[in-house]
Amino acid sequence: MKTLDQIAAELQGYDPQALSAHTVNGFLAQLVPLPTQSEEVPLMQALGRVLAQTVVSPIDVPPHDNSAMDGYAFDGQALQIDTPLQLTVVGTALAGAAYQGAVATGQCIKIMTGAVMPAGLDTVVPQELVQTSGAQITIPAGVLRAGDNRRARGEDLQQGNTALAAGSVLAPASLGLLASLGLPTVRVWRRLRVAYFSTGDEILSLGQAPREGAVFDSNRYTVWGMLQRMGMECIDLGVVPDEPVALEAAFRSAAALADAIVTSAGVSVGEADHTKAMMRKIAQRDTPGEGGVVFWRIAMRPGRPMAVGRVGRVPLFGLPGNPVAVMVTFLAFVRPALWRMAGANAQDPAISPPLLKARSTQAIRKKPGRTEYQRAIVSPDAQGHLCVETTGDQGSGVLSSMVRANGLLVLHHDQGKVSPGDVVDVMVFAGVM
Repeated sequence: MKTLDQIAAELQGYDPQALSAHTVNGFLAQLVPLPTQSEEVPLMQALGRVLAQTVVSPIDVPPHDNSAMDGYAFDGQALQIDTPLQLTVVGTALAGAAYQGAVATGQCIKIMTGAVMPAGLDTVVPQELVQTSGAQITIPAGVLRAGDNRRARGEDLQQGNTALAAGSVLAPASLGLLASLGLPTVRVWRRLRVAYFSTGDEILSLGQAPREGAVFDSNRYTVWGMLQRMGMECIDLGVVPDEPVALEAAFRSAAALADAIVTSAGVSVGEADHTKAMMRKIAQRDTPGEGGVVFWRIAMRPGRPMAVGRVGRVPLFGLPGNPVAVMVTFLAFVRPALWRMAGANAQDPAISPPLLKARSTQAIRKKPGRTEYQRAIVSPDAQGHLCVETTGDQGSGVLSSMVRANGLLVLHHDQGKVSPGDVVDVMVFAGVM
């Protein structure tokens, strides 16, 4: 396991007082360990889990040529470009009950969606396109081609080919795919256990009486919600006062119970509380050479201060105290790091939601040299093109702006001011938050 100093030494331009967002993610990718424990679970318990081994298809899907719709099956070679085709219906093929008879030239069978295509037949005409007269049907010229409306054996998956790659986050479609292979169980990585707590004497737990200078804790609830969306096993250690004994007990408990630790507050430059000192003391003492903590000033807005390290071998993420900064730093840095720990493939959309292009409806002030994540509302204009506008006040304590937003407008490190009509990147919250 690399030490924090070794990781930092391998990153070009590493400066803990002025880190780019890209450098942060590069550091965290090397900090966190990969999973080692997997388990076999029923498909009904596998939603959102990470696939621990590649699934190879044991069968062809579909297992036979079959009809893609209700209609009439026949030999497509009989079709002519300019002449209607007349056929005699000699039987019916139902889904789950293959047709047993023979079909000669000039004949067809009525067939239902999913029914096996009899030998020698390769084309299905939808029933609404034909004219019927007793046992005769007429197919108008030019309405289809040979092979239309037939699902070929193995066109979805062929036996022996990869069905799902290791590291895939199992979505509803993935479960359906595994079920189509006849697999009742799947091997996944064990769920990550993540311990989290808020720090500070000014933080009130819900149910406590208000007092001057104190605020109710919102960060634990947003962190819990984001961890839940990821399918993590959450360990809530509550609000920890800014007192050395209590802080040490919280860090030790978290390290003993969890695979990762997330805290909020107490990491700003010049803070007078004990959180930073306790992070450093425990991280460096428990596992000399492997533990440790670094305090960063990230070139971003919101969320400039952040602490990262290990308590023993357990990764520690110390987030800022302001509510919006907590959510943005979690989304930008902690979420991808935890997914990596969970065994997910870095290219999986669950880890790296694509940045969409949208036109800004307004001018936005921005200087190169930092990444900005502005709360935004993304919507289509009258022509159906994506447009984006900010929610207004971008203060890092304005949590209501995250409620109004449906995404983040991402202004990159080297990017300057934005004019109305400029195309910008947006990260939509759907499936992420």
